[in-house]
Amino acid sequence: MPRRHISVTGAPEAPLRAALTALRTELGVSEAYPPEALADAERPPLLPTYDATEIPLFTIDPPTSTDLDQAMHLSRRGTGYRVRYAIADVAAFVVPGSALDKETHSRVMTLYFPDEKVPLHPPVLSEGAASLLPDQTRPAALWTIDLDAEGRTVAVDVRRALVRSRAKLDYEGVQKEIDGGTAEEPLALLKVIGGLREELEVARGGISLNVPEQEIVERDGGYELTYRAPLPADGWNAQISLLTGMAAAEVMLAHGTGVLRTLPAAPDGAVGRLRRTARALHIDWPHHVSYAALVRSLDPHVPHHAAFLQECTTLLRGAGYTVFRDGVLPLITTHSAVAAPYAHCTAPLRRLADRYASEICLAAVAGEAPPDWVLAALETLPHEMAEGGRRAGTVERECVDIVEAALLKDRVGEVFDGCVVEVEERRPSVGVVQLESPAVIGRIDGDDLPLGERLRVRLVQADPGAAKVRFAPA
Repeated sequence: MPRRHISVTGAPEAPLRAALTALRTELGVSEAYPPEALADAERPPLLPTYDATEIPLFTIDPPTSTDLDQAMHLSRRGTGYRVRYAIADVAAFVVPGSALDKETHSRVMTLYFPDEKVPLHPPVLSEGAASLLPDQTRPAALWTIDLDAEGRTVAVDVRRALVRSRAKLDYEGVQKEIDGGTAEEPLALLKVIGGLREELEVARGGISLNVPEQEIVERDGGYELTYRAPLPADGWNAQISLLTGMAAAEVMLAHGTGVLRTLPAAPDGAVGRLRRTARALHIDWPHHVSYAALVRSLDPHVPHHAAFLQECTTLLRGAGYTVFRDGVLPLITTHSAVAAPYAHCTAPLRRLADRYASEICLAAVAGEAPPDWVLAALETLPHEMAEGGRRAGTVERECVDIVEAALLKDRVGEVFDGCVVEVEERRPSVGVVQLESPAVIGRIDGDDLPLGERLRVRLVQADPGAAKVRFAPA
């Protein structure tokens, strides 16, 4: 999933649309699948014998989403709670070693562009047969996680099951029902359980970034930068996914084989850059205030706070996948932002590693060894995911450049207030400037760039076709 969510509202004008199309060509990104892979995607799945279709699951996603990885049902259990979380069973559809399997290993993850996405699996699978669409019986990995009265995990189970979602909900509708008191208990408990998990996250030192979606809205032949702030329901929903990923990590660690999502503590240089960004955006960050405390104090509805939260995603760039087996645990088992062991397992339609994590957990809970095809892939999986992550990062950076160039294309020559947040060590005349308004970043060229200082800068280039925004000291 992208760290920065960028979308273009309205019909993108020709230069922007052409630039995004050219970027996909340049990066070799294609929506077309080999005929053999498409044929594999049409094969009927292997169905489990356990029938859990009586559980009234529901999904929560953006209104237009059709690749639905997760469905949930929440209930009370004595003084505690029970979370049932169904994850699309991609392995029921993808035969190991098949043309489709090989194609997913080459793609690794779904790529998100402002105007479209390029999916990991063919849409007939990811938006059809494997998606947890409402009123459709689907194979899934069904997690059952029991919590105590404070939201702590006390028992975990996962098994293959047939499931059937009853409703496709969206964040705004969920928020309205919960706030209005009209939500039935399984949905109303999202606020209760999500809130308890958020409290536990604070207690253990974890951080959830409520990153706003960056929208470029077309108006009067030009573009305007806006942000869609996430709702509390976004955060509660994310906590259920996070809970499952943490449970998966603990299952794998207990059984000695697995694939974790790990992140070391952020280096001082990255935090220093973020402090300079805060200064550029007039966000007060006293030195005695921790990063976690600052993030929790921000309001994503405030534009300069929203822009800063976008930049906070840079601290996630050191994340990677760590595999282990045969009881030999890795040196690093935690994700510093989660502040606990964590695994990616809840988005197998859009991310390759999740299929493998799910299989390992299913085998572990059943008291079996992981399938041979899973064990055979573990050695190369971190490298594949790293390459896929780099490609996704390139897409993200280039899209930001293109969209911001479109935003500023009619303002070349204007002067803006900004702050130099980064200077290249080997080329001190090249750096990165963060504007105050609009809250965009871009390259700056000039002698003796004042790192961390505010200055006036002149826009010298903004060309969506060149995909670059460049400034010079005014």
